[in-house]
Amino acid sequence: MGSSDVTIYQVAETAGVSISTVSLALNHPDRVSERTRERIIEVAGELGYRPGATASERARRRTGRIAVLAPFSSYESYRTRLIGVLEACAPDDVEVVVHDAPSAAATSSPLLDALPVRGDVDGLVVMGVPLADEGAERLRRWGPPTVLVDSAHPAFSSVTFDDEQAGYLLGAHLLERGHRHLGYLHEPQRSMSYVSPGMLRRDGVRRALREVDGGVLDDLELPGNDLAAAREFAAGFAARADRPTAVIAHHDVLAAGVLAGLRAAGVAVPAEVAVAGIDDGPLAEGLGLTTVRQPFAESGRRAGELLRSLIGKPGRTPGRTLLTPRLIVRETT
Repeated sequence: MGSSDVTIYQVAETAGVSISTVSLALNHPDRVSERTRERIIEVAGELGYRPGATASERARRRTGRIAVLAPFSSYESYRTRLIGVLEACAPDDVEVVVHDAPSAAATSSPLLDALPVRGDVDGLVVMGVPLADEGAERLRRWGPPTVLVDSAHPAFSSVTFDDEQAGYLLGAHLLERGHRHLGYLHEPQRSMSYVSPGMLRRDGVRRALREVDGGVLDDLELPGNDLAAAREFAAGFAARADRPTAVIAHHDVLAAGVLAGLRAAGVAVPAEVAVAGIDDGPLAEGLGLTTVRQPFAESGRRAGELLRSLIGKPGRTPGRTLLTPRLIVRETT
């Protein structure tokens, strides 16, 4: 029996569930228990069931629509990346459907393992959300061509930023300025089940510190992820006798909050404490903030171009695009 002959009725009967449960597991996986979902996926795979169109059928019967999933409401940077995706899709007049996702750092279960199997899109871009093996397998078997941004999985093409090198560039720069006690300021990360950009950036700073004698890095965790939280932190930080002489913030908004808080407390920047961020944009330029430039729009464009190529030629070998950081030195260091 070929995969095109297997029906949803057979999957339901073999799995011992109703047809509606099979449909929910594939199209609304968050509404089915993990155990039931895994059982249905296992049975469907064994039977060779293929919901919706095959890759060749999709190529012949396109919808002119793609979906983009990202934590848009948590990070401004993903909205900038989305602009890049839109620019890449503009020549083909592709409709882009946007889905908001929770921040991976703010949830105890950050790995995306319950993506719906959508038959109404030609492709999918997943940005800033790490993909679990279960979700990857569902996408590989049944999903449309998919590109990952800010995360990677061997089953899919991806566009990532060299976060480890970004941390190294800032660490090396501050060490050249004579600093030996650094602090890395970041949002809380509730789960350690994935390697976050923040973890990679800290690793980069540590690599720079290993190249000198006597360097120390403090881990500075905020209760939140906004300017207000960073500014409040800076008030207490300013009073510390043993404070680091330089602070690297996970992104420029946090760096701006630290900068404002230190100045309000009468701490001279950079004479007493140097401050740096990561991202670069109008905020960093306006504040004279030393930072590392991250090409957000370019990452979105690259992802959009990759997806267009995959839609046109399904089955291509996954490839990884690694974008290079650039150190931007300004007045705060």
